[in-house]
Amino acid sequence: MTKKTDEVLGQDWVKEFLARPLLARLGTANPKNAQPHVTPVWFAWDGECLYISAFVSTRKGKEVTANQRISVLVDVDNPTYAVLLEGVAEVLTEPAEVEKRSESIYARYVGAEAVKGDPYQSWARDPENRIIKLRPARAYAWRW
Repeated sequence: MTKKTDEVLGQDWVKEFLARPLLARLGTANPKNAQPHVTPVWFAWDGECLYISAFVSTRKGKEVTANQRISVLVDVDNPTYAVLLEGVAEVLTEPAEVEKRSESIYARYVGAEAVKGDPYQSWARDPENRIIKLRPARAYAWRW
């Protein structure tokens, strides 16, 4: 379970697993009192980085802006497969990039046609929308 990050992410089953439109769990921490916060999120994986859409007014948006150290868990049960990614996130704010990345995330879950309509277009273009970009510093994977 504790192979080097590049070895973990290079495994065929991990690549295939992260390509699926599964629900992930984003872990952040309150920068004032270190209280953990875990929330379900949609994501996109490009083979090197994981992308999550988040609004600045949400708890996850506020916490990632203040403390970029995050964890993301993608897992399923029966059979059990899991990938845990950890590292320091970058918060993307450039509107064209936020819109493009948001649409790619949403399309994984609702399809390319649905993303062309609302609410997905209004979410992608919302000025409060940001993209959390994680290039994992550490990755762990297990299955049984």
